Amino acid sequence: MPPIKDHPLRYELANELHARPFPTLEVPCRGVFLAVKRAADAASRDRGEDLAHLVDLLDRHGAPHPQPEARHYAGRIGKAEIKWELHTEFVTYTAFLPGLGDGAFDPRDFGIFPADWLEATPGVRMTSAMIRVLDRPSDPATINAACADWFVNDSIAVSSMLDDALVAASDFRIDPAGHQRFAVFVDAGTGAQRVGRVVQRLCEIEVYKTMAMLGFTRVSAIRADLTRIDENLTRLSTEMTGGDSPEEDVLKALLGVSAELETVQAQSAFRLSATAAYEALVNQRISVLREERFEGRQTFREFMARRFEPAMRTVKSSEKRLAEMSARAMRAGELLRTSVEVKRSAQNQEILASLDKRADQQLQLQTTVEGLSVVAISYYAVSLVGYLLYPVAAAVGVSKGTLTALAVIPVALLVWFGIRRIRHAVH
Repeated sequence: MPPIKDHPLRYELANELHARPFPTLEVPCRGVFLAVKRAADAASRDRGEDLAHLVDLLDRHGAPHPQPEARHYAGRIGKAEIKWELHTEFVTYTAFLPGLGDGAFDPRDFGIFPADWLEATPGVRMTSAMIRVLDRPSDPATINAACADWFVNDSIAVSSMLDDALVAASDFRIDPAGHQRFAVFVDAGTGAQRVGRVVQRLCEIEVYKTMAMLGFTRVSAIRADLTRIDENLTRLSTEMTGGDSPEEDVLKALLGVSAELETVQAQSAFRLSATAAYEALVNQRISVLREERFEGRQTFREFMARRFEPAMRTVKSSEKRLAEMSARAMRAGELLRTSVEVKRSAQNQEILASLDKRADQQLQLQTTVEGLSVVAISYYAVSLVGYLLYPVAAAVGVSKGTLTALAVIPVALLVWFGIRRIRHAVH
């Protein structure tokens, strides 16, 4: 192939598809899983701080460090295989130990994470789990007995997965040691990579389920505010149609409601959208396990349908309610603004009509004043003309009064004509 310039991100994009390989697990084994999130509802984590915390754990065992910009790591610390993954909101640690240990779900297995190291973790625990992977007994009653001993019967989910290659069980409850429990009974001949994929999916189901439930707590926290805002919005809508309050006051109150709704939406948008994404991941992870019912027990999907899906429906209904309330407030505001504008236009028309009437009155008054002005100016003009013609009166034998009377009409006409021309020039 002739040389061609690569996109600068070509290799990074291709490698990202292979960045998170599944663990390879030999049966029997046991594992511990930890997911940590920032205490605040931050949109992302501090990669440098998380890497430094991982390096601290690796240094305690002399293990090699990850790459400076790594978002995942797999290596060995002591007898355990450890897997670290940095996600958008949380970071996960998974460690697998060979064998089944001294007892089922022994909390001492979590000792792989030192107490002082856990105390210095940048964030809070979202979930943690203990995983027990063992050979599948030939008698289903043995599995039922183990599940009855390890899990709470009223919430246990047991499924045959991947064409009956294994059986997984959990009750999704927190045990006295503070961890969830997962048991995986593996059929003979099931590959180590296949076992690792199932265990990885189970851990992902647990952490994504927990993260999705944050949306439920969010809508529960704003439910009272939504009810109060809804009542205010309904009251203001009623005021628009038949209330006595001034429309300007109602509009101002509507703008306040709209601003409050926008604030609630802005504060909840990330969490609600993240919840939808996590819910989709939970359902997708369950789908790829290809569940079948085991001994009449409820499957993982049925457990989620009964316990998880109602919470997600509540989140969706609250999100829809919030969007509808925002749309209602916007429509009400637009209608009220239109009503106010129409009334203002009518008021403006009345003002313009009154201005026209006043202008007509001023014109009439001006015409009257102009008539009086002609009389006044003519009076003074005739006086001046009289003084000018008095010497002529004696010469022509006409009295001063007669001469003044003869000058009145032509002077008045000249004054009237001059004022008229001035008015025409101005207009």
